[in-house]
Amino acid sequence: MSSRFQRITPFLWFNEEAEEAANYYVSVFDNSRILSVTRYDAATAQATHRAPDSVMTVAFELDGQHFTALNGGPIFAFTPAVSLVVNCRTQEEVDHYWNALSKDGDPAAQQCGWLKDRFGLSWQVVPVQLIELLTAKDSAKAQRVMQKVMTMKKLDLGVVEDAAA
Repeated sequence: MSSRFQRITPFLWFNEEAEEAANYYVSVFDNSRILSVTRYDAATAQATHRAPDSVMTVAFELDGQHFTALNGGPIFAFTPAVSLVVNCRTQEEVDHYWNALSKDGDPAAQQCGWLKDRFGLSWQVVPVQLIELLTAKDSAKAQRVMQKVMTMKKLDLGVVEDAAA
C-alpha cells in the first residue's frame, strides 16, 4: 500500500449501503482494503435520525486510492455528472472491471464505456490506448474511433483498434 500523502479523497454519500459498497469495491480491485469504520454514537444517531452503533463512515483504499463512504440517508443520490474512471491496460482488465462493476447495475446507463453500478455510482472502464487513438494527429482516424466507441456499451479494444487502422 502506498505511503504517498493523498491530498484529495473522494467522499461518497450512500443512504445505508456504505459498508456493503466499500466491501464490494474492495473485492473488485487488487491491492485494496478497508481502513476503518466509524459508527454513530447516541448523540450523532439522534441528531441524524440514524440507529445508534450503525455504520457512519467507511474509509477504504482501492488500488492505493483512498475513499470515504458515508451512510448519510436518502437526501443525496449519485448522478452521472461525476464518475470514477478505471484505466485498463488490456481487454482482460476491461472485461474484469466491466463485468464486476456492472453486475446488478442499471443496463440503461451503459454507454461508451460508462456504467452505473448497483449502488448508483457511475464508472468509466477505459483502455488506456483509447486516449491515444482519440487524440491522434490523424483526425479521420480519431473520428472513426469515436464513431465506433459511440456504438458500444463495454469497450472492445480490438474493435476500437480496427477502427483506427
